[in-house]
Amino acid sequence: MVYKFRIISDEVDDFLREIKIDSEASFYDLHEAILKSTGYKDDQMTSFFICDDDWEKETEITLEDMGAGSSEEDTYVMKDTRLSELLEDEKQKLLYVFDPLAERVFFIELSEIITGKDLDKAVCSRKTGEAPKQTIDFDEQMNTNAALDLDENFYGDQEYDMEDFDPEGFDINEGSGNPYDEDKY
Repeated sequence: MVYKFRIISDEVDDFLREIKIDSEASFYDLHEAILKSTGYKDDQMTSFFICDDDWEKETEITLEDMGAGSSEEDTYVMKDTRLSELLEDEKQKLLYVFDPLAERVFFIELSEIITGKDLDKAVCSRKTGEAPKQTIDFDEQMNTNAALDLDENFYGDQEYDMEDFDPEGFDINEGSGNPYDEDKY
């Protein structure tokens, strides 16, 4: 079988990659195909996450064995895990963490399963837009974040009404008003 993956980014609107790869290929083969299609270097501790329909992370497939050892959870390593082991349904969602320090990801969907075919190596069948930068310089990120427009409403409604305050759970009448009782110290 051949799996066709659709890869998008929440950082670049017109970025799209479609990769066709044999279902018996490893997650490492898919990882290499993504790097090749984006022009990224293979110098980050990337990982895949199998997700539910709401993009909530469920199963992680790491680039290297992180030595969790006695962990109750199964650990999956890209080179040792075939795509068909963990993926069997169209519309299956995955995240590919390409910049682990800044937690930047690609959103991947198994868009089609083509039966009766196989591929020797992965093929990028569609390439649209420029990939986002592989890593973000933290100084640059801080400057970008500093440029956010934080007006007076950023933290919520400034019109605070004491009538809205629910005093239950807070005993605001307890105590003498002086936190230090002279007799105790």
